[in-house]
Amino acid sequence: MPARSHAFDVTFETVTTSTMTPLTSADALASIPSLDGEMIGLLAGWGRFPLATAEAIRNRGGRVAILTIRHHAEESLAPLADAYGEVGVAEIGKAIDFFQKHGVLRATMAGKIHKKKLFRRFGWLRHLPDWKGLRTFWPHLVSWRKDNRDDSLLGAIARAFEQAGIRICPATDFAPELLATSGLLAGRPLSKKMMADVAFGWKLAKELGRLDIGQTVVVKNRAPLALEAIEGTDECIRRAGELCRAGGMTVVKVAKPQQDERFDMPTIGIGTLQSIRAAGGRVLAIEAGKTILVDRDQLTGYASRCGISIVSCFDVAGVPLLEQPRYDAA
Repeated sequence: MPARSHAFDVTFETVTTSTMTPLTSADALASIPSLDGEMIGLLAGWGRFPLATAEAIRNRGGRVAILTIRHHAEESLAPLADAYGEVGVAEIGKAIDFFQKHGVLRATMAGKIHKKKLFRRFGWLRHLPDWKGLRTFWPHLVSWRKDNRDDSLLGAIARAFEQAGIRICPATDFAPELLATSGLLAGRPLSKKMMADVAFGWKLAKELGRLDIGQTVVVKNRAPLALEAIEGTDECIRRAGELCRAGGMTVVKVAKPQQDERFDMPTIGIGTLQSIRAAGGRVLAIEAGKTILVDRDQLTGYASRCGISIVSCFDVAGVPLLEQPRYDAA
């Protein structure tokens, strides 16, 4: 049974390899068959996550129809595409037509949408909604019969695609090797005090996710400094740095308890670590098996050089479990 520590007001459990099998990249790679020339649709937002997903699809023998969100995606996606196009975030009909034209039966979403831009005055109209987009978002943004949480809006998009015969799948169905493995991924082992901050932040982050508000919290000495909402992870971390000039914070980013793995999976890129470094943070805690790591070797190397520890924990009933823990002196 996992050993439970009673040294803190919050719980941080640990397990050994004999009680939990670690998630490995080799296991993930073995779990997915060749795509045998299947055309996979990729709705691409901001960041390198779409690039990594497209590369994984091609490496498995698939073809990829890439549809980028206007003013979001990187131009370097184009050479990876067997078919390439661009849409506004609310052009749902155009997106469906593009995928149908290229024989797409399965598609995935990867990359960030800058939601705060959509809440500017007439923000949705600037993204040119077509008729299908208006029908999809009308209950959320016009009649207000439904809310505008991430899960609600992304779920509405997924239903529109699936009604047209295009199944939205998790990106990790095609790129499982991007999922974080368990354990200490970079930097020095955490002290007991740091572990206590991880456990405290974990509980807050899970509750924030349960309410579908955000996935990230920043804490120090078991006190919350910043909670993520619509501004996103990087802005949340920057705000914590402004509030705590002394640094030494712990950033915790986890999946929602009700996480829909088709979209909005917690994702860590080099930009996240750069924000932590600029804010003076020392620890990044993430959820093993439910967090996307983009450019893993680059991430871990950068973290180690900058003195940032990355710890990846399993979640059991809202409690972080770390495999093969090592402690510094308190």
